[in-house]
Amino acid sequence: MQALDYTNAAILAPMVRVGTLPMRLLALEQGADLVYTPEVVDKGIVGAQRVVNEDNGTIDYIVKGVPVFRTHPIEKSKLVFQIGSANADLALEAALTVAQDVSTVDLNCGCPKRFSVHGGMGAALMEEPEKLCGILRKLVQHSGLPVTCKIRIFPDREKTLKLVKMIEATGIKALAVHCRYRDERPRERGHWDRFREIVEAVSIPVIANGDVLEYGDIARVQELSGATGVMIARGAQTNVSIFRKEGRLPTLDIVRQYIRKCMVTRNVHSNTKYVLMQMFVEDVKSSYYRPLCDAKSFRAVCKVFEMESELDTWTAAQEAKGYPTDLDTVPRKIQDSSLSSPAPGKRKIDHVDGADVKTKKTDTMAEDVKTVKEPAAKKHAGDGSSSQPTPAGTPKAETDAEAGSGSTKEIKLTATVGQVVVKQSSSA
Repeated sequence: MQALDYTNAAILAPMVRVGTLPMRLLALEQGADLVYTPEVVDKGIVGAQRVVNEDNGTIDYIVKGVPVFRTHPIEKSKLVFQIGSANADLALEAALTVAQDVSTVDLNCGCPKRFSVHGGMGAALMEEPEKLCGILRKLVQHSGLPVTCKIRIFPDREKTLKLVKMIEATGIKALAVHCRYRDERPRERGHWDRFREIVEAVSIPVIANGDVLEYGDIARVQELSGATGVMIARGAQTNVSIFRKEGRLPTLDIVRQYIRKCMVTRNVHSNTKYVLMQMFVEDVKSSYYRPLCDAKSFRAVCKVFEMESELDTWTAAQEAKGYPTDLDTVPRKIQDSSLSSPAPGKRKIDHVDGADVKTKKTDTMAEDVKTVKEPAAKKHAGDGSSSQPTPAGTPKAETDAEAGSGSTKEIKLTATVGQVVVKQSSSA
């Protein structure tokens, strides 16, 4: 169990719908040191089937025929899997389900949105510190993975410090802190002045999160707080090249790189479109924004950004080898069970405080599944990877990025079942 290195780390924050595989891969290319998945609710992934996609080596976790999490071995050494949970046993089951494909598991104790707190998850856990710490202890003792936690702060300084000391005592490897209270939103300025007291109160790495909107903010918040690493959400959502120390790339460059990642990972159209719209959320008068809003398919998205020829090339290559080309629907059935590992059986695990876990029939909380069509038979499971419904009141992001220069690393994925070949090349 090797903990990740958080020293001076620039980290892609966990973001519902935005932090799916294409964005994580692009963030790593642009200079991010670590990447978080979107929050995945424990019940939504427990018992999932693990499916390796033959054409690109991506790995899907399938529940009721729907991919709820997609990853690729190339990101494993940098990947933190965030769990939404209010139950120690279910949290452990979720962690064990994905353990072979992630490097760290993180408990979400900071999200204030209703879909997270209504079941006692997210920021609601901060009001139940014994339950919060019970979940963390369970994960630390039994998951076999390094464990971290992400919280917000209380208006009461002493209450905050008491909580972080309790959390540290569970044995976690790092603590991410968002510098806002539970009821504060992005439009309200974060409390950078509160980081230092937390850093000085614990001995584990502290990751500062909130209001990091440009590359220079990384050094500023570290100097002010003494934080080990810095986590970026809105700044990366608008232009993920915020991680480049050479300066950000033009928005259109990032848009096109992102669309290419969506092709190679077969990201479903609805999620692709959603993420692209966040890149223009502060520039709705852009000539691209309205056509993007109107785009009803992946091809229509490509047309907006003059990338239809690239889509044609990718489609032809996929068809020539008999691989899937549908980027518009989330399949409901796994077409070839021979490519799937069997669903894990029920594990015998210790229960916290003697609590019993009852088996319940739960609905898959798969993101981006609005209208589902039955696809033609394919060799393996299809598109899409995420875990949560769209939150109400999507936060606004910063303005379009300024142009920059310098080199970036390009991650290319080529793979066969059971073997992943990774190619890296430099490009201006």
